[in-house]
Amino acid sequence: MTSTTSLLLLLTLTVSPEPDGGPSSMADCPMRASHEAQQAEHSASVTHRGDHVMGFSHQETVHHFQLTPVGGVIFVSAMSDADHASIAAIQTHLSRVARAFASGDFAMPEQIHGQVPPGVATLKERRSTISYVFEVMPQGGRVLISSQDAVAVEAVHAFLRFQIEDHHTGDPTAVTPH
Repeated sequence: MTSTTSLLLLLTLTVSPEPDGGPSSMADCPMRASHEAQQAEHSASVTHRGDHVMGFSHQETVHHFQLTPVGGVIFVSAMSDADHASIAAIQTHLSRVARAFASGDFAMPEQIHGQVPPGVATLKERRSTISYVFEVMPQGGRVLISSQDAVAVEAVHAFLRFQIEDHHTGDPTAVTPH
């Protein structure tokens, strides 16, 4: 390699955009405002459809999702223990979720999110290996999801990670002890 070629290569590498989010990251993206507006619109749509499908307000309740070694947990609670209407609606919804998911019916999350969440095809296919148990909690309830089938557990994790992201719960996406 000649010294001119080496110099050109060095200059090219020095001024090329960084692929790992360096100077050419999203902050410099000319479409950033458009992407952020689309994200805000999607979030508002998820909230609106979710309130309708679930039968209670996102403003009055809190959702959480946990990934466990054998599956995961969906938690929903009212922000106030005096909000008996939300608590009853949460319990009705989560008991419906447990029954629907056990039968392979994932229409509710599809309606809420406007798409089929990741993992759903496998959850339907392997539904006989997955347990969905609804439990009443003082301010709402939870659905315990478990399986001994490693492929089903990975599908549960994909589904719950999607929920965490799309509902912006901030919950950990790593597996935690139950």
